This record gives sequence, structure tokens and C-alpha cells, in this order.
Amino acid sequence: MPSTIPMQVIAHIHTGFATKFGVPRQSGMVPEVKARIVFEPPYRNPDALRGIEGFSHLWLVWHFSEVRQKTWSPTVRPPRLGGNARMGVFATRSPYRPNPIGLSSVQLDGVEWDTPQGPVLHVRGADLMDGTPILDVKPYLAYTDSHPDAADGFLAGLSERTVAVDCPDERLAAVPPDKREALLAVLAHDPRPTYQNDPVRVYGMAYDGMDIRFTVDDGVLHVVEILV
Repeated sequence: MPSTIPMQVIAHIHTGFATKFGVPRQSGMVPEVKARIVFEPPYRNPDALRGIEGFSHLWLVWHFSEVRQKTWSPTVRPPRLGGNARMGVFATRSPYRPNPIGLSSVQLDGVEWDTPQGPVLHVRGADLMDGTPILDVKPYLAYTDSHPDAADGFLAGLSERTVAVDCPDERLAAVPPDKREALLAVLAHDPRPTYQNDPVRVYGMAYDGMDIRFTVDDGVLHVVEILV
């Protein structure tokens, strides 16, 4: 049996996240975030997407292209556990794995069939950086892919951290109107690592060509500056 398997990058996704900081922690958490999937020239055949518009959600199989680690470890430190406890890599969604492959479920917003780049998929709820290579696209099937009674393992009982967002109107005015809802939703999920809780530290997050500066104190995220 071969020890390696050839893979092809079929597309790249385009999102507002130029860096890892601020990317939603899981797919579907921030449905306000919109993205575009642009196929590579060999895969721009509309026939390859025939019938896809009938599905409401898709699976994306993708490559953690920004991971620079050359080796892997059998255990990792999940951020949700404070960055201290170690768990088995195959019991986590850490990018530091033998094969740095990600899996995300996204909502299909529509298909733009006739563009200079061929058919383009418009999706919501992606948790990927801008330019992430896509290895495959598959339909999400509710009758087999949904498991409402699934157990959450060591993450059971750990609710997602959210904060109230204080962004004065004069600062929000610097954000294009069609980007405001998504930005506020991303901020509400508190982009900081779980183990960081410094109320005076000013954090910076790149989003859609903007630099968002904020602090977090007592459950409230305060936007202090938006640089365009």
C-alpha cells in the first residue's frame, strides 16, 4: 500500500480573515460571515456543480495551509481547556495533526454561474482564513450527517464564550454597511484565546481590510478604534 496519497487543490475560499486571529472557532458559529469559493481552472466546469443548488449546506474539506509545524505530537493543548490540559490529537480539531486537513459545514447561499472565474459558490458560516485551499466539496445530508444526541466528550458543559459588544456609532460608521452585521457577530464571540483575560490589553484583529482594535472587560468588548 502507498504511504502517500496525491491530492489536488480544487478551489480557494475568500473570506474577510487575513490572519488566524478572529476566525470563528468552529464552522456555523457565525452565520453572518459570508465567503466565496472560487475553483481552480481545471475544475471550473459547471457540470461539476450540477444539482448543488438544491442543497442548503455543504461540507468543505480543506488544508491547514498556514501550519508550519513539520512534525506531529500524539497530544495537543486545546484552547477551550485553557491551553494547559493535554488531549489526544485525534480527540481534538487541532490543526497540528499528521495530515493537516480541516472539515467545515457551511450554508450554501447561492451559486453564481457566469463569472470570469467560472461558477462561484457563495457560502455562510465558514471558519477559514482568506485563501485557504479547498480539497473537496460535498453535500451535507441532514438525514445521515445530523446527530442531535451526539456526546461532546471533554467539551461537554463548556459553553461558547460570548460578550456584549460596545461599538460607538461614530466608529461603526467607518465599516461598510454590508460588513457591519458580520463584524459585530464575530466580535460577540470574543476572538481572544480562552486563556487570555487582560482587561487593559488592546487587541487587534484584521477583518476585510480593516484593523479592529478592542479591549474586553467584565464581559463587554469595547471597540476603541477601527482603522480602514
